[in-house]
Amino acid sequence: MTKPLRPSLFLALLLCLLACAPATAASRFTIRGAGFGHGVGMSQYGAYGFAQQGTGYREILAHYYRNTALGTVEPDRTVRVLLQAASGSAAFSGARQAGSRTLDPAKTYRAARRGGAQVDLLSASGRRLGTFTAPLQVAGAAGGIVLKGRALNGRTGGAYRGVLELRPGVFGVNAINAVSLDEYVQGVVPVESPSSWPLEALKAQAVAARSYAITSSKGGAGFEHYPDTRSQVYGGIGVEAASTNQAVAETARQVVTYQGRPVVTYFFSTSGGRTENVENSLGGAPQPWLRSVVDPYDGASPRHRWGPVRMSLADAQRKLSGLVKGAFRGIRVVKRGASPRVVAADVVGTGGTTRVSGATLRARFGLYDTWSFFTSIAARRAPAPEQAPVEQPPQRAAGEGTGGVTPSARMTRFPTIASLAGEVLPARDGERVRIEVRRDGRWSTILTTGVRGGAYRAAVTQPGTYRAVFRGDAGPAVRITG
Repeated sequence: MTKPLRPSLFLALLLCLLACAPATAASRFTIRGAGFGHGVGMSQYGAYGFAQQGTGYREILAHYYRNTALGTVEPDRTVRVLLQAASGSAAFSGARQAGSRTLDPAKTYRAARRGGAQVDLLSASGRRLGTFTAPLQVAGAAGGIVLKGRALNGRTGGAYRGVLELRPGVFGVNAINAVSLDEYVQGVVPVESPSSWPLEALKAQAVAARSYAITSSKGGAGFEHYPDTRSQVYGGIGVEAASTNQAVAETARQVVTYQGRPVVTYFFSTSGGRTENVENSLGGAPQPWLRSVVDPYDGASPRHRWGPVRMSLADAQRKLSGLVKGAFRGIRVVKRGASPRVVAADVVGTGGTTRVSGATLRARFGLYDTWSFFTSIAARRAPAPEQAPVEQPPQRAAGEGTGGVTPSARMTRFPTIASLAGEVLPARDGERVRIEVRRDGRWSTILTTGVRGGAYRAAVTQPGTYRAVFRGDAGPAVRITG
């Protein structure tokens, strides 16, 4: 049987282990980027900038949607928007008629699922007023139909033009707004672009919104669109403004066409200075009108450039849960688009790499856009490199003169007390890492060192707080005490 260690010996061994243990590496993961949105089609801030320069809406649309023209749609085109998917009944007021029954606009009514394809019309107290085959169509009074409760667009008690269609849903009743195309656009433009923007920018938004509405469908049974960013944001009468209604009226029925056919007109907030090819951002086949273009007047956006977003490598690994093999080291972009948004990248770990899309990285890190650059910097105190003996001042006999040379001038090398070492990613061999020291509350550069195999190392001659700076991003501060 092995004898237990004496307490004094055990303590001595523990202290030795602690003293000999290597310092824990610190790390910093930095993300910088540009733009806000998917980057395809018309940049809304770019359109705003063009309008400020005096550019008309036709020219704005032609810039973002290449080789297109303007056409018109039929005047009686209707759009159906799912406003609410109620778990029980749907309540509304402002109605003058439901099916064949006359209603009082001042009263509140409810619609409940009857079973199969039928809907019950109820009074506010729950008394059944009639049963109708779905959809039950409810016509509004002059001020529109007011839908009670919270709609999918986040609004409570919003009023809407057109007709309210009530259909049985999975758990209750779906409230769908059937509204003319231009009245729908009146409820889109002021929530997609500020109503204070120049009229020509609002006109461009109106045409883009109208075109998108008739060429895309995100809906299901009985509806084409959602009232939120799954389609385009739609707020009904309550969001309308005089300026945006004017923009809709002055572009009435106009849509973007390519070779005579209306086309999908994606739009988004901020390009960062260049839009992206559709296949590089939203996927699918390339489209000739959705190509990358320079966006010269996008700089007014607060998201034109953003960052830095900083975190430790450990925090980044948590956000990338399930994608990292081993310990997270960084992200290496392997393909960029034309803008240059990230199309594909490798999540690099100590156990290998995982290929991901730019959209995945944007979602995991909560970024504004896939136009992103990633830098990883790890730093630690390392042993001093081997060095030649330090030259000492020459010895002289008592009373011997210095010949005009002070002893300190003869010191040609200083002893190194440690090294600042670590890894950077992504990096090419030969790239330079700047080493800085903090003095009097400020960081000062003392030297640069090269990168080899993703690693760097720099000798330190004095105690202090140091950091590595790579590609303009600063790594963590490391205290070196000697």
